[in-house]
Amino acid sequence: MTGKERCLAVLKGEIPDRVPISTYELVGWDRDAWENREPSYARLMDVIRRDTDCLYRWSAAWPERGVGYFLSASEDVEAERKTRRDGADEKTLHVVHTPKGDLTSRTMARRGVHTTWVEEHFVKTGEDVERVLSVPYAPREPDCSSLAVARERVGERGIVKTSIADALCCVCELFEFGEFTVWALTERATVRRLLDAFHVRVMDQLRAQLEAGVGPLWRVVGAEYATPPYMPPELFAECVLPYDRDIVDLIHRYGGYARIHCHGKISRVLDMIAATGADAIDPVEPPPQGDIDLAEAKRRIGERMTIMGNLELAMLETATAEQVRAEVGRSMEAGKPGGRFVIMPTAAPIDVPLKRRTEENYLAFIETARELGAY
Repeated sequence: MTGKERCLAVLKGEIPDRVPISTYELVGWDRDAWENREPSYARLMDVIRRDTDCLYRWSAAWPERGVGYFLSASEDVEAERKTRRDGADEKTLHVVHTPKGDLTSRTMARRGVHTTWVEEHFVKTGEDVERVLSVPYAPREPDCSSLAVARERVGERGIVKTSIADALCCVCELFEFGEFTVWALTERATVRRLLDAFHVRVMDQLRAQLEAGVGPLWRVVGAEYATPPYMPPELFAECVLPYDRDIVDLIHRYGGYARIHCHGKISRVLDMIAATGADAIDPVEPPPQGDIDLAEAKRRIGERMTIMGNLELAMLETATAEQVRAEVGRSMEAGKPGGRFVIMPTAAPIDVPLKRRTEENYLAFIETARELGAY
């Protein structure tokens, strides 16, 4: 089977020739990805291209106009950014001039680390909530012209995957996370107003991309913010289930596949994740980061959902090669029965240069997965 056939088979509930192997955010066939331009990643990326199945990360381009922070293309509100250097750090002040007053946020990026930290969030008070809701809304139109390039690059080696943030993800990230969990428990009506407002925008963005032919695989992001111990299952049912079910239903109407992304302790909400109707889930972390082992997850949802993941990035960064091989063996033993399993790390390294131990452990993971993956 080709990588494309293998990936589609597990999403359909069919058994492929072997377990698909994904390196998640390390995409060998995206020549624009920073990992493919970083010399310390070159050897690993060569092996990824040769020996794994590609879930090609692709994203639409969105217009510069409007207030992208709030998924609005309205030009009736001005936003500005001011960036300054502080040694190896780049710090940015974001200001949105809403009809009810200014909103401010601060972010920081560090040279050599491919991520961004939020040092100050937009919403800190009830007044800030009203400012967010006062921002005029106009749907954004995606530029999907690069999709054909992505599909040509991946070819038969895999499939294109794109991500959509659900309403909870959009709303939660307006707040400092600890404060949001308090709001979710004590200001449920206010949080629900925000979720409902952003859900309209999320669905408009999703529909516009589906109309443009985006797919086949969609990664739905946000559910992990409502998992225990951060929130009780009743809030997962309120803040995730109805919104993500709408997303999944729309993706299915256009012939696509949906995958719920949810780190952490998912045991008490796993059946609700399955109830969204999604075709897959990732990353189903093993204990202690998670609270359910792969065999139990397979027993509970394995006939309804494809499980992707189960290898902790921390293990790949710190373990010995022998420990990695043993862990891959355990994942294969639990994940293979009945199909619907993709072995995959829970995240990807972001450091430059790539550490030698991480490289060697990724190579051990890929080699062992190929040795043990045949059906």
